[in-house]
Amino acid sequence: MTRLTTSVVPTVRLRREGGAVRRAGAALTPLWLPVLLIAVWWIATARSVSPFFPPLQDILVETWNQWVVFGAWTNAVASLRNLLLGYVLGTVIGIVGGSLLWRVRYLRVAVNPLIYFLYVLPAPALLPAMIALFGIGDMRQIALIALGSIWPTLLNTLDGMRGIDTVKFDTAKALRLGGWRTYLRLVFPGAAPQIAAGLRASLTIGIVLMVVSEMVAARSGIGFFILQAQAEFAIKKMWSGILVLALIGTLLNYLFVFVERRALRWYYRSRALGSS
Repeated sequence: MTRLTTSVVPTVRLRREGGAVRRAGAALTPLWLPVLLIAVWWIATARSVSPFFPPLQDILVETWNQWVVFGAWTNAVASLRNLLLGYVLGTVIGIVGGSLLWRVRYLRVAVNPLIYFLYVLPAPALLPAMIALFGIGDMRQIALIALGSIWPTLLNTLDGMRGIDTVKFDTAKALRLGGWRTYLRLVFPGAAPQIAAGLRASLTIGIVLMVVSEMVAARSGIGFFILQAQAEFAIKKMWSGILVLALIGTLLNYLFVFVERRALRWYYRSRALGSS
């Protein structure tokens, strides 16, 4: 009995250590390429005297000075506020509109050409029209972000709901679930993975439109900051704005994935069980 116990303990310990190594490896795998690229950038520009490609060290110093010491972070706050309002407005309209089109077939057939026309129309092309309608305030930027965020969410919501197996609807009828209960317990959860994909695409489009809208007739925001720095020929300042924008976009995407993984935990577990 003693020999068996002493042989089992090292085995359990090795398994725990192996699991910890695998978890550490999984956490570090997405980081090696960005770290390598940053190191290459640092080394390649270390002795640069070009005014257009200053050393990375100087850009980082300028980023700290501009966005922490001198208070340029207020531009990031303005950008994120407009992004949040426009993104939430656009995605809510997308989910509600997609659900309505799924439910009312005749409406879906009638507006289908219009939806795909607006979907392929580049949202930045509507910027002059937005200025004419909303002026040069924040409402113009919010409206443009919302307009661009609608279509990926709407189309993914519609496709996700149309892809639900009809057998599930027969089961819902057998259980005598009403219309709203069927929607909340069957339709929306069944389409949730595809809706999440649409929400993520809308977030990417929203970030792009946030910057584009701030580069024309704006008084604040990251896009305004970058364009002003370029006009002043303050190249390090311009690069600092680009770097901050990249960091914000990366953090927002990782935050979205974090929330998605927890909100759709049941879906990823079922996929893992199905693939094993």
